[in-house]
Amino acid sequence: MSTNMRVLRVADAGVAHPFGDERSVIQAFPMGIPTEESDPFLMCDHLQLESDGLARTADDFPIGWHPHRGMDIMTYLKKGRGRHGDSMGNREEFASPGMQWISCGSGIEHAEGGANPAGVIEEGFQIWLNVPAVHKLDDPSYGTEPPEAIPTVELAPGVSARLLAGPFVDGRVGQFKTKQHVQMVDFELAPSSALSYEVPAGMDTAMLFVYEGDALVNTAPVGTSQIALLDATSATQRTFELSARSKPAHVMLFAGKKIKEPVAWHGPIVMNTQAQIRECFAEMRAGKFPPKRAPWDYKKLAAFPEGHPHKA
Repeated sequence: MSTNMRVLRVADAGVAHPFGDERSVIQAFPMGIPTEESDPFLMCDHLQLESDGLARTADDFPIGWHPHRGMDIMTYLKKGRGRHGDSMGNREEFASPGMQWISCGSGIEHAEGGANPAGVIEEGFQIWLNVPAVHKLDDPSYGTEPPEAIPTVELAPGVSARLLAGPFVDGRVGQFKTKQHVQMVDFELAPSSALSYEVPAGMDTAMLFVYEGDALVNTAPVGTSQIALLDATSATQRTFELSARSKPAHVMLFAGKKIKEPVAWHGPIVMNTQAQIRECFAEMRAGKFPPKRAPWDYKKLAAFPEGHPHKA
């Protein structure tokens, strides 16, 4: 019978500027929990950004075209609409709460944003997940999931959960198709509600990020923009107690099996060695990146073939 995992520590998330300008996000990891301890999770940015307005043209993306290799990426929105284009020839929007994900593999380019009128607040997360070396150069894959694909489930009185990735208590598997064995769940707790939850066997990383309100993890207080690191290494201590205090609490669970491989990380590229990083940037300079791509100019909607499902 499972008993409670130990809370190893509670850390403050940091403030990051991923766009290189005044816009900021709250970063749970690696700023709060370093990469070695958060393995296989690389990055979690909690974003609350005010829109400058709808895209001016079909090819206008406020977050312009940029590359990724060697990771899985999920953009999960709680408010606003998401919009995405990529080198595989995908062009889609999605409502919130919904998500868009990419298993980048050997490489993708993508661009984002431009689906919300001026003044609308887009709130959500961008999460990067490492993948084992054997899958770093897989062909890329992609999915867009509307709200109905990730429904909420009541787990206890006043506690709802939305499964994003991995296995769940009701037998479902999350829509984010990750290479590594993980579980990601978004909990929403009414004031004074509580939940006892068991992390799946074999997952030796577990973190709880409180992104709204205040909570108790077992008996440890965890405030807004704080993340609790749990000891998930025991086969018998697999459970945590999560409770809200006088206000609602929104908490994200990140659980997974550690990869335990070297991480070479340069901006949007995550490989195992610096030589692999240099090879990737050489491919970019030579115009050979991404190696798998749509056979048309994917940055121009007018170039999409007639009848393409994303040519609207």
